Amino acid sequence: MCSSWRGGNPGDKRVAGELGSAAVQRVSVVGTSGVGKSTVSRELARRLGASWLELDSVYHQAGWTPLDTAEFRARVAAVAAGERWVIDGGYSAVRDLVWARADTVVWLDLPRRTVMRRITCRTLRRVAGRVELWNGNRERWRNFFALDKEESVISWAWQTHATTRAKFEAAMGDPANSHLEFVRLTTPAAVRRFLRSAEPSPASGVDQL
Repeated sequence: MCSSWRGGNPGDKRVAGELGSAAVQRVSVVGTSGVGKSTVSRELARRLGASWLELDSVYHQAGWTPLDTAEFRARVAAVAAGERWVIDGGYSAVRDLVWARADTVVWLDLPRRTVMRRITCRTLRRVAGRVELWNGNRERWRNFFALDKEESVISWAWQTHATTRAKFEAAMGDPANSHLEFVRLTTPAAVRRFLRSAEPSPASGVDQL
């Protein structure tokens, strides 16, 4: 089932009521690069009193070396076995593990113009500030100007926006995912309303994995 979060339809109100309750325990946050998954998932985890895992931090080892698929799946499976979490990322190599245990999928489906503005500004800030991301990795100037999507996250976001949307639209209609509650957020305002609907948990803190 899918709720397209626009602020007034019955599905919106139902999902809003479930957030922060026993109905929502394990959330997968997905969307194209630069859409704001990490920001949203980290805040959602805080509000729900859940653990948070950023898949990029597991997959990208030192020197941007990708983690072996078997090890990647093992590490993610260990987290997904937990009872209360928010996992950020839509890697196909582990999506089956995450979604088999999830009860909710939050899909950030913002317009491409919004994504491109955000990811360009984010990349400039990271490169100029020499910001360390995961495992000592930093974005580089040469990648900022690359046209190959395998070299540049900006090119990746531009070239894969449409295919990512088609992929998750198909996933919502797949009977194999009928156990999941899909929440599709299509504007920044919708994202803000969605997060406001998640009341902070009385739990004392959130463990970042």
